[in-house]
Amino acid sequence: MNTPVHVDRMQLIMRPLAERGNRVHFPDDAVMPDTPAKCAPEGQAFIGEAVKRIRAARAANRPVVLAFGAHTIKNGLGPVMNALMREGWLTHLATNGAGIIHDWELAYQGATSEDVRANVAEGQFGLWQETGLYLNLALLVGAWSGRGYGASVGVLVAEQGLDLPTEKRLMADADAVHQKDLDRAAAALDLMAAMRRHHLAAGRLDVPHRFGSFGVQAEAYRRGIPFTGHPMIGHDIIYAHPMNSGAAVGRTAERDFLAYATAIRGLQGGVYLSIGSAVMSPMIFEKSLSMARNLARQAGETIDDFFLGVVDLAPATWDWQAQGEPPPDNAAYYQRYAKSFSRMGGTLRYASMDNRDCLLGLLHELRAGSAGGSRKQPLG
Repeated sequence: MNTPVHVDRMQLIMRPLAERGNRVHFPDDAVMPDTPAKCAPEGQAFIGEAVKRIRAARAANRPVVLAFGAHTIKNGLGPVMNALMREGWLTHLATNGAGIIHDWELAYQGATSEDVRANVAEGQFGLWQETGLYLNLALLVGAWSGRGYGASVGVLVAEQGLDLPTEKRLMADADAVHQKDLDRAAAALDLMAAMRRHHLAAGRLDVPHRFGSFGVQAEAYRRGIPFTGHPMIGHDIIYAHPMNSGAAVGRTAERDFLAYATAIRGLQGGVYLSIGSAVMSPMIFEKSLSMARNLARQAGETIDDFFLGVVDLAPATWDWQAQGEPPPDNAAYYQRYAKSFSRMGGTLRYASMDNRDCLLGLLHELRAGSAGGSRKQPLG
């Protein structure tokens, strides 16, 4: 049997992140919470209904989950999401692997979003030392520490670095017979192998984040609000770095999927907002809701009273509620975010609008009607 030949990532030239040109720069491109929103009538109607649902959910201590695509971060909305967390409106955030990376790069250097066309032509797209090294190392440490994908990166930013364990500590954890924890044993060996391969010494690894106050993952970590990352192998630039460990990605991402599913298990009476996520959000939602309903049915419960607020730029070309599901020869059939959510039950509302106007509008309206103490603390 022929053994496949794999690309040797150790042979790739990683350049310093400071050398990369970027299209988004903080604080200039940051959208601050007091920025005016410009909503068309359709958007205003959506925001009005969503705000009522969010207020009711938080008054009843029910969850409000925000799932979003990477452009929500690239559009500078970190400060707005941080305000929504600080003011008690969000109980769970979820994004894809790219959202994790853009949020981290903005916290680390105040800039993100490279020129893909130009850098692919040069064979340099995604091959940046700090992004690949620090994020992959954070995931390796997080896998060993028992954290999820988002929290592993949140710790890196919030604590301005990582604490790397000694080999003696890792070898003790790798003693599965003694520890009775095979998952932790395997994660300890993965981390030890990575530290040896890259000649990393145990102890404190300082990683200053000059713009850490903008980091959404860090804000969630500091406030104890779940922030889950939902990556796909090979989709993100960190997979090109030799520090990358598929095992660490899998362990942390699996924990985050189950944490997300736990949030969906409690969605009765709650709100789910899907902002600019064409694939990730509907895909993980439908699996998690099925799992949650399976468990609810066993407990004699139902999960049918919830609000689904879905926002994207594409105009709505099909009325999913009035017309049912379009035939496969209709292009609307392949709009995953519309098709999947239309099958989930609850109350679905779709709005075609810019994610900046959506989140700003929600924040402004929630603030305008927040007198009287209707908010609860985030669900644990």
